[in-house]
Order: sequence, then C-alpha cells, then structure tokens
Amino acid sequence: MAKISPDPLLRRDLPLDSDERLLAEWRADPVTYWKNHLILAVILGFLAGLVLVWLGNPFPWTGPVAAVLAIFARAFYLRSEALGDSWRLTQRRLLGPGGREILLRAIKEVRPFLGDAQIVTHSGDKHLMKYLADARAVIARIDEARR
Repeated sequence: MAKISPDPLLRRDLPLDSDERLLAEWRADPVTYWKNHLILAVILGFLAGLVLVWLGNPFPWTGPVAAVLAIFARAFYLRSEALGDSWRLTQRRLLGPGGREILLRAIKEVRPFLGDAQIVTHSGDKHLMKYLADARAVIARIDEARR
C-alpha cells in the first residue's frame, strides 16, 4: 500500500513555551475521514452518472464507478498524510499541523464548516481543522479557552 512520507518541514510541531500548558489535543479521526470520502464518492458518482445520461452515453453506469474508484484511490493514497494531522490548544495559542500557530486573541470566530471546524482570525486568515470526530465539541472548547 502506498504511503506518503511526511515532509519534515510540514510535520514539525511547535514546542510549548515553558509557561504554557496543554489544554486539549485533537487528531484527525479515521472514521470521519472514511465517512467524508464515502459521502463525496456517492455525490460525485451520482453527478457523473447524471452527466453521462444527459450526454446520451449508452453506459452511464461507468461514471459512478469511475468516480467511486477515483475518490477511494485518492483517500487510500492520502490517508497517512491526512490522519497525521493534530491540533493542540494551550491557554494562549492553537497549534496546528505544518507549524501553524494561532494566538487565541487573534481568533475572530470558530465555526462549523461541512462537519469540520473553521478558524477565522481578525486579519482574515482561515484555517480548517479537518476530520474531527466531534467538531461542535472542539469549537466549544476553543471558544471556552478564548474567554
């Protein structure tokens, strides 16, 4: 099975400062990852079949089959990378994959986005916490730490 070796520059975790304490940590959830890809495969397969019917293709079933195979091939190939993501919350910052650092005071809002959590900063930067088992609980925990 193909496995991507994470780039050491993108996988670096920022260390906690000496006066910081870890409040929470969230890792990508495998069940949510596969469920999201299943939903995507069903929707895109249905759309691919409709397009082939609309174009008059005598074999419209090939669209859904190809869409499902493509989505799951992508999911298998990228799973080690996607499931390696983690987010850590301290009393001052939110630390994400790839060395992301978001000060809690810089966060304008944290909102649900298609089952994930989107962080929007006052400067307009947006960060997406993907494949969370319970995005609403994560949003509530971040909002609690911001107060």
